[in-house]
Amino acid sequence: MKWAVTIMLACGLSGPVLAAGNSAAGKEKAVACMACHGQDGKASAPIYPNLAGQQQDYLEAALHAYKSGDRSAGQAAIMSGYAADLSDQDISDLAAYYAAQTP
Repeated sequence: MKWAVTIMLACGLSGPVLAAGNSAAGKEKAVACMACHGQDGKASAPIYPNLAGQQQDYLEAALHAYKSGDRSAGQAAIMSGYAADLSDQDISDLAAYYAAQTP
């Protein structure tokens, strides 16, 4: 029984480590995002949200919601198209990049 608990804890604690994003890779992947969200996550127009300094978990959740279609009303329809082809690693990398930027 102790082994089962130890294994479950180890798997649970290693999950976030495995899913950690790479900010440098995220910067390279963010080229398409920059048209609306700006060079460093500061939006080019008021209708687009600033991404710089947002919480990484929030950005990942939002991108997953766009990708799955759970978040698709209004302007989100545009984002759904961009997010559709993102891998989980792409999402983690993009979120890490924007979270690291100064708001």
